[in-house]
Amino acid sequence: MLSGDVETIRRARKLRRAMSLPEILLWQELRKRPAGLKFRRQQAARRYVADFYCHAAKLAVEVDGAAHDRGNGPQWDQERDLKLSAEGVVVLRVAARDVLDNLNGTVEYIVTQAGRMITSPPSSGWSPSPQGEEL
Repeated sequence: MLSGDVETIRRARKLRRAMSLPEILLWQELRKRPAGLKFRRQQAARRYVADFYCHAAKLAVEVDGAAHDRGNGPQWDQERDLKLSAEGVVVLRVAARDVLDNLNGTVEYIVTQAGRMITSPPSSGWSPSPQGEEL
């Protein structure tokens, strides 16, 4: 399970109460469990907080608005992506503008990417006989 220290968890809880409009709109759709995928919002991830996280797919979704392009935002994003990648988590970035302009398309994109990351469980090798069982 991806988590963080006490301070990061506190920050994640605070961020849940202060989500941006694109995050709110996206959460309203992701909380419906599209394609059966469970997403968490503002998930603590070590010392970082992912906007959304699907544990089954090990997929973090980041909604990038203008703040991500300013100051040390790009460097912080790159560092976070590398740290999460080292833990097997893929970071998918979606533009806030895309969420606002095409919410359904953005959700479809996220679900498609998550579906590609989920591997089917290994087969036990057993399968029923096509003719049925004879006693």
